[in-house]
Amino acid sequence: MGKNFLVLVAALAFGCSSPEPSAEPQAANQQSEPVLVAEVGKFDEGIVVDHDGNLYVSHEDQISRISPSGDISVWASTPSPNGHKVMADGRHIICDREGAVYILDASGQVLRKIDVPTGANDVTLDGSGGFYFSSPYGSQEDPSVGKVYYVDAAGELAMAATGIHYPNGIVLRPAGQSLIVGESFANRILEFPVESPGKLGERKLFAVMPGAEAFDPANHLAGPLPDGMTFDTDGNLYVANYGAGVVRVFDPSGTLVRSIDTGAKFTSNVAFVGPQMNQLYAVGSTGPIQQSTGVVMRIDLPGVTGVKILPDAP
Repeated sequence: MGKNFLVLVAALAFGCSSPEPSAEPQAANQQSEPVLVAEVGKFDEGIVVDHDGNLYVSHEDQISRISPSGDISVWASTPSPNGHKVMADGRHIICDREGAVYILDASGQVLRKIDVPTGANDVTLDGSGGFYFSSPYGSQEDPSVGKVYYVDAAGELAMAATGIHYPNGIVLRPAGQSLIVGESFANRILEFPVESPGKLGERKLFAVMPGAEAFDPANHLAGPLPDGMTFDTDGNLYVANYGAGVVRVFDPSGTLVRSIDTGAKFTSNVAFVGPQMNQLYAVGSTGPIQQSTGVVMRIDLPGVTGVKILPDAP
């Protein structure tokens, strides 16, 4: 892995009927060619940035940190880390497939372990000091197992939704009025109104992913399916389309308006980073997971401003 790639880091984030899958948009907006920033582990996820501009990615049993100068180091270890967010006070929330959510301090030391029998996949912060996370493991065969949980500012855990066929990527709309959840084994995106912190209203269908008809549950590691998500300031939703090598962009009404090539067929997660928040970072791998090197890719998107997911430091 060349240093010239790494220094680029310094430029631095049910009960509803299904319509036909969204068609491909007729024209693509301007984007740069995907640029390889780093190679880390075997298939990486959980891309986030901290208050000092360090990037973090999850892979195997490790969380690696990429400094603004491009140095890569192992920052922390949990059994099987996945989704990751940084809170205002610098603590880190790590979703782990092996039955837990971990709270770590800025040095990577575990402060608390929250046991979750069906594991944790991805996480989104709310404006009340709490967070929602998806818990999918076991729901491949039994959709009733797939859940969304909420942890409030006091650290209390409560179930917020259930009966989701493999809940995966999860993100709150920028104003916090609704929660968006990827239902991977149905290859669609659900939306839940937020009635109060941790209390969700009745789900509705937001969008169906392109290629949904090609999904084979018996071969789900091939995709295509929705994974991690983020928003821009116009309210457009950016969905990592694992197995398709693109990020799908849906407008606020759920209409597909754009597909962005990431250079990584198995794109797992995305985040906006950079001084102008117009650099989309995508992680995953170019080949089958756990058989191919994990990659961190950067796509410059002129005219786009991403929503900042890192709360301001107190």
